[in-house]
Amino acid sequence: MKNNFQLHRNKFGRLVLTDANGLLHEGTVPVHAFPISAPDEGVALVSAEGLELAWIDRLADLPENIRSLIKEELASREFIPEIHQIQQVSTFATPSIWDVETDRGNTQFILKGEDDIRRINHTALLIADSSGVHFLVRDIQKLNKNSRKLLDRFL
Repeated sequence: MKNNFQLHRNKFGRLVLTDANGLLHEGTVPVHAFPISAPDEGVALVSAEGLELAWIDRLADLPENIRSLIKEELASREFIPEIHQIQQVSTFATPSIWDVETDRGNTQFILKGEDDIRRINHTALLIADSSGVHFLVRDIQKLNKNSRKLLDRFL
């Protein structure tokens, strides 16, 4: 795929897309179509007004400099820590306090109710805490035995 746009940051750190006609679009925002199931595929570059300026099938098809800019911007906007281990829960009734190890370090959150745990597919879960932060369990089977046992109490 040959991209028909250029991308750079302006002096304020905002993304600027230059389209095939040479028009500048300041405040361009990358948006994932499927951030969890396909994080390196299906990204739209959207104008500040919400109009799609470009569609990217695969980030790997882009030149490194553009790919880096898009990944940096997505990382700054998308905050979904991945749970690697559930260390303990305060109670098996809700609300309960969960102590977890994530890819971003150890943390604690409050689970308001069992309906805040959503299945994404047969192996993955998305858990919303009381503050609205979403935590990802990419593969339940890759959790250790104790983590799976604790999680089973809520599923």
